[in-house]
Amino acid sequence: MISQADVLGALDGVRDPELDEPVTSLGFVESCVVSPDGAVRVRLRLPTYFCAPNFAFLMVADAYDAVTALPGVSHPDVQLVDHFTADAINSGVAARSGFVESFDGEAVDELDSLRRDFIRKAVLAGTDRVCRSLLEGGAAVSDLAGLTLGDVPWSSDLERLRARRSELGLPSGDGDPLLVDAVTGERVSPDSTPAHLHRTRLTRVSVEANGGVCRGLLHERYPASAGLGQREE
Repeated sequence: MISQADVLGALDGVRDPELDEPVTSLGFVESCVVSPDGAVRVRLRLPTYFCAPNFAFLMVADAYDAVTALPGVSHPDVQLVDHFTADAINSGVAARSGFVESFDGEAVDELDSLRRDFIRKAVLAGTDRVCRSLLEGGAAVSDLAGLTLGDVPWSSDLERLRARRSELGLPSGDGDPLLVDAVTGERVSPDSTPAHLHRTRLTRVSVEANGGVCRGLLHERYPASAGLGQREE
């Protein structure tokens, strides 16, 4: 029989598209109830009432897909609460409609391009995390352009970077370059390495700052309620 832990484990794979962090660790899972017959009821919440509808739609749709894919789930009920477009998002996701159909007359494009843009940001931020560790360990900036992913010691940051690159179809094998262009996948040249690292650092700082703001806003909005599956930072 499916358990709450199973559902939260599946939701660990659902990320805020802008922050590249799980909705669980961000505290976005308000409740999760599993019935003996396999019915699953999940409620998601966001830091503000006016969080961008496109970001919200992606998270709710991804959460619905993650719950539905679990063996033993007979009836998935995944909804967003306390949001100004919750009705449109919840009905659209439940009907398996796309973003444009869910926001008929308001949206003109689906969200595939937006999702890829955010994964590219995740690749840049992840590159900085991996490279920062190497530089702190004594590597020189000039060394990085010649390294492959297989040259880098294992870490959760490295695995996360590989996964994001793979999602974009970028080279992610042991023999592939550590530093690649996040759009083309081409190796970054030694001459371009300092500028590339500067960009990756700015991206990481921006993403992490946004994450801190979101956590602060969520705590102010729901001061007495910790999210399910939320872990200490």
